[in-house]
Amino acid sequence: MVLTVVLVLSALTINNSEPKETNPNHPATVAARIAPAGAVYAGDTGRAAMQAAADAAAKAAASQVAYGGTTDGKEIYDHLCTSCHTAGIAGAPKLGDKAMWGPRIKQGIDVLVKHAIDGYHGPDGNFMPPKGGNPALTDEQVTAAVHWIADQAK
Repeated sequence: MVLTVVLVLSALTINNSEPKETNPNHPATVAARIAPAGAVYAGDTGRAAMQAAADAAAKAAASQVAYGGTTDGKEIYDHLCTSCHTAGIAGAPKLGDKAMWGPRIKQGIDVLVKHAIDGYHGPDGNFMPPKGGNPALTDEQVTAAVHWIADQAK
């Protein structure tokens, strides 16, 4: 029994004298956790910094071309437009619904393309986000998608 107590006490002494194992990623994890979520900008300097950040973000988003740069209207519709134009979300006219698309098509394809590129808030609560909510789409891609969608309602 004495031998067991001596061995246990020896093991505890050795364990306490050994350096503890540390995670090399721990300081980076702590730094990321306590980093500020944003920044405060004040005055003209702050306004300029915010504008520069917004411009950089817009430029980065614009430099990305969606869906490999395809101008196949159906492919663009299948990737993005289908989410609203299948269920009629936010008053979106459903694909192929001639009654809903007819008055819109009569305004002209250029008006439809403009609304798709720039966004649209209709008087009856309809809402179309600019470029369908994907700023990486080029104007040519949006135009191709609008033409394909309009052709489905003719």
